[in-house]
Amino acid sequence: MPKKGDVHIVYRRDDERWAVQVEGQSRASGLRGTQREAIDLGRQIAERNRSELLIHRRNDGRIRQRDSHGHDPSPPRG
Repeated sequence: MPKKGDVHIVYRRDDERWAVQVEGQSRASGLRGTQREAIDLGRQIAERNRSELLIHRRNDGRIRQRDSHGHDPSPPRG
């Protein structure tokens, strides 16, 4: 199964909610009142899509955390 678009958790100032946005889609997959609720939904979508979850900061929009839910090409060194 090919990898689908990465999932971004971003704050929308216009309606003061957190959006779960999948790359390549014009509309948000979901809007939530708290970042925690948006992350939970985003993680489910990223796992299903085998993609990456990118959580953005509220104040400046920069990425604060990344979680990979795909099949990484090589195992991490241990």
